[in-house]
Amino acid sequence: MKIADAVELAGRNLRESALRNTLTTTGIAVGVASLVAMVSLGAGLQQLANRRLTRSGLFNTIFVFRQQPRERGFGGRRETAGRSESPAEAQTPRRPLDEDGRLELQHVAGVAEVYPDIRFQGEIRAGSKAEITTMGSIPPSARDNDAFETLKGSFFSSPGAAEVLLRREFAESLSDHPESLIGQEVTLRYAEREAIKPGQSAEEYDAGTVGFGFSVVPRERALKVVGIMDQEPFGGLRGNSDALLPTGLAIALHAAQPAGLRELVGGGNGQHEQYASLVVRVANPSAVQQVEDQIKQKGFGAFSLLDATKSLRRFFVILDGFLGIFGSIALAVAALGIVNTLVMSVLERRREIGIMKAIGASDADVRRLFFAEAAAMGLAGGALGLALGWVIGFFLNTGTNIYLRNHQYPTEQIWSVPWWLIGFAIVFSVLVSLASGLYPAGRAARLDPVQALRYD
Repeated sequence: MKIADAVELAGRNLRESALRNTLTTTGIAVGVASLVAMVSLGAGLQQLANRRLTRSGLFNTIFVFRQQPRERGFGGRRETAGRSESPAEAQTPRRPLDEDGRLELQHVAGVAEVYPDIRFQGEIRAGSKAEITTMGSIPPSARDNDAFETLKGSFFSSPGAAEVLLRREFAESLSDHPESLIGQEVTLRYAEREAIKPGQSAEEYDAGTVGFGFSVVPRERALKVVGIMDQEPFGGLRGNSDALLPTGLAIALHAAQPAGLRELVGGGNGQHEQYASLVVRVANPSAVQQVEDQIKQKGFGAFSLLDATKSLRRFFVILDGFLGIFGSIALAVAALGIVNTLVMSVLERRREIGIMKAIGASDADVRRLFFAEAAAMGLAGGALGLALGWVIGFFLNTGTNIYLRNHQYPTEQIWSVPWWLIGFAIVFSVLVSLASGLYPAGRAARLDPVQALRYD
């Protein structure tokens, strides 16, 4: 029997028992729809997490800090950051986080940008109200960070502009109407780090001399409030700041930072300004590990969220697997419906099968016929289930966004149907249908034509 003949006979047989076969096909469609809806939900959540990490700038960011060796541990081996140092790390000299170090890291292959994480204490005065807070800094490249999606006002006009962004909670302490501060001028009071010139003594400075290599001088700077933000960029991993300055301006202020005091405590002379930490932005997220290793080889401490993202991917692989298993339960139930339908078809068509065998049809021809019927139901059920699963996911995503919008939250795309899922759903449906047709096809092929012709 030719394949075309088997397909034609299968189509005719399916049309003869239209209601029963339609119900069986619908059962397959429901099973495929549940599978598609579950897996598309998992894929959508994974893409949402990836988008959030990408927009937050954490996917391609390396945080660089000065290594601080601890006391020698067991066996005389030094320990750093709670772990034992490797022999290579122990032999690498510790590097200060100064401007020379920043420029050196800027030339590492794969690095797109290196900027200091400047943080210092300051007082911001708006009218008659003044509040002491922690000042922070961010570069222009942080404009695409998801923390600024709900920014009221505008971003910095230039890297060195005398402008400031305020967190809403802090702005509320300066004004009963925080957004009214946008466009207004505030005054920043801070301590400037002023290096002692060669040949001069600390006693020659009138105020704030610490007696080492620099003097602390009180300064004021007028700033324009350009925006109010609702959250801290980078998910707060760089610390919490209530006010953000452009990185260029923050560098130019030469504000005294905690890193300077730590340097003095550690035995330094304080003549060279150091940063609390450096932030390295890598051009390609896939090169993060390679760049991080090069930074450590240069004597700096470094860490990234690479390990965390690997764990996140592993979590979503497991989640997709569980969702796929739960979605396949309905398809397994539908497979029993296929077995029942084809077994009933064998009983009803015993005489027809006997005639086919009597005129020369082989056992393989009979099996091929029933396999064709099972595959046809699987193909139709898979296509219908794919469409039904897409509709379920669409309404699930729409309903979720309506709920978020009603509660003043930004909408999100939590559902996605990847291309591989489209092909997988249809192929999997056909394979399950063929597997369900094994027993009925084998039973039909084993029928004795003489006994089958006696059946009425």
